[in-house]
Amino acid sequence: MRDTRPLLANSDFPAIFRKPLEILQVNLGYLCNLSCVHCHVNAGPKRTEMMSLETLDQVLALAQAANIHTLDLTGGAPEMHPHFHYLVTTARDQGIKIIDRCNLTILEDQRYVGLAEFLAEQEVEVIASLPCYLEENVDKQRGKGVFKDSLAALQRLNRLGYGQQPDSLLQLNLVYNPQDAVLPPEQQSLEQAYKQHLLLHYGIVFNRLYAIVNMPIKRFGNMLVREGRFDGYLNLLCDSFREENLSQLMCLDTLSIDWQGYVYDCDFNQMLSMPLGAVSKPRVHISDLTLETLSGAEIATAAHCYGCTAGQGSSCGGAL
Repeated sequence: MRDTRPLLANSDFPAIFRKPLEILQVNLGYLCNLSCVHCHVNAGPKRTEMMSLETLDQVLALAQAANIHTLDLTGGAPEMHPHFHYLVTTARDQGIKIIDRCNLTILEDQRYVGLAEFLAEQEVEVIASLPCYLEENVDKQRGKGVFKDSLAALQRLNRLGYGQQPDSLLQLNLVYNPQDAVLPPEQQSLEQAYKQHLLLHYGIVFNRLYAIVNMPIKRFGNMLVREGRFDGYLNLLCDSFREENLSQLMCLDTLSIDWQGYVYDCDFNQMLSMPLGAVSKPRVHISDLTLETLSGAEIATAAHCYGCTAGQGSSCGGAL
């Protein structure tokens, strides 16, 4: 697979600087029960990379030392990590909010019976990928049968109380990714279309829809290079830049940690192996991280950052 980082290196993206740290986004590993076309981490059933228990404890210690309010768990399928329950319960005992970035189908996997109930018991916010509300489009992007399993999982979460009230502790938010090399449609109107379709046809409710730009890296970026569309998509992102999005970027108050415990400015930089900070230096491990050096530090950027500032803006929390 071709590395797209050299194609992104020459960039005039504006300098941005860190605010106080509030969120740790932790990649627990690349093991996943799916192999989605748009996946920017190349996750799949044959991946073996997995965070060690020692590193998990270092993450928990960092969360406590930095007094962060949210632990954002991702992967792969983070729930497939053997110590997922331990991490969640320990963090919750520390008063930390948990976000689980869930592909939904894992909740219907017989190897993980009781997982949905565990998430509800721990009041974990579920951010679930559902790239379309039409079966054909979802299965094309994520694999045959994924749509039906996703609906069953959403109905299961609804029965547990997820997505029922705006102020409920059981938040259920969905993620939309475009099917192709285009910007997502306007988030608010798309959310209404999702809510109407899912309620009318399947009796499903949820809280928010997050429309997220596909990044030209890893599996998706490689597909664009292979089809000769990489430059055109990158130009679209750059031409759609909006300066007002800069102040809302999630990298300003979030730290990304990979499965080995190394630290990055964001999840996308992690996948591009771009070390923490704008100055070229070796990557930093959480065991060597000095919190005092973070606030006000310049963030490492490249051309892919235009994906977060294009049009309505994009982050792991949707439009900016």
